Amino acid sequence: MKRVFFLLVVLFGIQANAQSNINEILAAGLNDAERFTNDYLAPVSEGAMHSISNGWYNHGKAKPLGGFEISIIGNMANFKNKNDKKAFTLNTADYENLQFEDGSTSKMISSALGDIDGVIVFVEGEIAPGVPAREEFELPTGLASENINFIPSAFVQASVGLIKGTELKVRFLPKINAEESSIGLYGVGIQHEFTQHLPAEKIFPVAISGVIGYSHLDGTYDFTNTNIIAGSDQRIDMKLNTWVFQAVVSTKLPIINFYGGLGYLKGKSTTDILGTYTVQSGPFQQTYENPFSVSKDASGVRANIGTKLKLGFFRLHADYTVAEFNSLSVGVNFGFR
Repeated sequence: MKRVFFLLVVLFGIQANAQSNINEILAAGLNDAERFTNDYLAPVSEGAMHSISNGWYNHGKAKPLGGFEISIIGNMANFKNKNDKKAFTLNTADYENLQFEDGSTSKMISSALGDIDGVIVFVEGEIAPGVPAREEFELPTGLASENINFIPSAFVQASVGLIKGTELKVRFLPKINAEESSIGLYGVGIQHEFTQHLPAEKIFPVAISGVIGYSHLDGTYDFTNTNIIAGSDQRIDMKLNTWVFQAVVSTKLPIINFYGGLGYLKGKSTTDILGTYTVQSGPFQQTYENPFSVSKDASGVRANIGTKLKLGFFRLHADYTVAEFNSLSVGVNFGFR
């Protein structure tokens, strides 16, 4: 039985006992491997970019000079009902060597988010004149095959009030090394309150502000060799970069408040397949060094609504974002002013 790919480990440090045969696709040749890997990883890269971009604010009012808040924030980007992200069409006409074992020419197969298993493919050719060779292998499945239907992220975020209604924010997840994987995250953001410039700001019933936030995630996973692929230092290195631009409005009550935002996300992921890969069987036996990189862009409008409870130094907040990947964000906050 196939176990889920490394994605949760690489992206968010969750131990899922992951192992994948995605590197076996190199048995089909470099061009086929690059095409497949790009389509396979694109949905999880996009979902991860939405996940790490949440949690930049929990109020429309910026903190005053010297005010601060430290938050522990967790996000979950949901893909349970997104069938278009859990599978993609593999058409053998688009590939140089890859073919389905059952004779199909086109078939829906699992992305890194999906749950389609048991798909057997093969490549065949001659390793020498008159010497045929054929290699069969099973395509990897995805997170849904392990009943995982969300992409999580978590980090610590600190906010401090500066002058003239401006608040500086930083987020950080220290580099975590766990068995064959490592992950780290950082980001910086700024929030500026526009209503504090109004003459009647103190009696104005809502606070309105703008937020800009940048997030960066690094994740690395070391492959386990398979019977088909040998080599050394085989690993995937993934980098995510996102920008969020958001307009925020909230109530200004003393204990519980409600807030909402409308904005835009823009991001890019780059995944490098690194190391030495030696194809040991099949018709395309050769060695590849750092064979290829794939990338994915993400962008789109997003809107959220949430609430924050403030009990002196202790605060809680939760909000729900509607976007290409809908997501839930919750936070425990400790602050002054």
